[in-house]
Amino acid sequence: MHSSVIDVENLTKIYQDVRAVDGINFSIKQGQCFGLLGPNGAGKTTTIEIMEGIILPTSGQVNYYGKPAQADIAQQIGIQFQHTALQDFLTVKETLDLFTSFYSKTLPHQTLIELCDLGDFLDRDNRLLSGGQRQRLLLALALINDPDIVFLDEPTTGLDPQARRNFWQLIENIKANNKTIILTTHYMDEAEQLCDEVVIMDRGKIIESGQPHQLLNKHFTDVFIYLPLAQLPVALIEQHKWRILGERVEIATQHVEATLSLLIAEQVSLEGLHVKSANLDDLFLKLTGHSLRE
Repeated sequence: MHSSVIDVENLTKIYQDVRAVDGINFSIKQGQCFGLLGPNGAGKTTTIEIMEGIILPTSGQVNYYGKPAQADIAQQIGIQFQHTALQDFLTVKETLDLFTSFYSKTLPHQTLIELCDLGDFLDRDNRLLSGGQRQRLLLALALINDPDIVFLDEPTTGLDPQARRNFWQLIENIKANNKTIILTTHYMDEAEQLCDEVVIMDRGKIIESGQPHQLLNKHFTDVFIYLPLAQLPVALIEQHKWRILGERVEIATQHVEATLSLLIAEQVSLEGLHVKSANLDDLFLKLTGHSLRE
């Protein structure tokens, strides 16, 4: 059995004089949630569309289970697009019936209803679904052909925090069934929560890859302390070369307790203090000079 579900090999896509994807390589293992991260224009959407068989590469290839992707790949994968139009005047149940007719092999509706938590609104018109309900239905449609590989493109964009966390649990449930998930997202907490491995792209190239916690440990040793600028003497800031970020001061330290003791000894008010570890957005900012969500 081949060790990887998907191998992307020397993948390149050129549009006129723009190299949207520039010779990238990565592999995805069975049962992983694999995150493809990058700002708009990084090349991740083009990469995903080549992997899904929607567009062809200029050069390179995508292998599924060690073999080049064939035209029938659409029957074997599931896709939740970022923007999907649902048929008006159909209920959720009728929509499941419609999409079932598109495939030769499908999951039983009851399995989809339970997995994606659709039971409370099966008879509701698609037009009346909330954002979270709509995303749960779209996830069910991506799973309707019982795919081993599921592509989720920005699946929680526009959802409120509670709906996002509910959706995360659905993704964890799918992973528990040993399905492989390829996720694109602009939410770094989402990537850190769900992804076993990530690839970070910028300007068509892969600039870093690996397990999220390993990447953070590799690039950061400091914890960040933030305090309102008005509470710190200028001389103290300059003495320790702390960064001023607008109305806040950022203190990078490997010794949080010692730094807090120093601030207390200097009679600095700790009101409004915020302590945080580096996250993937910090990593992206360090690697590229701009935020992932710009």
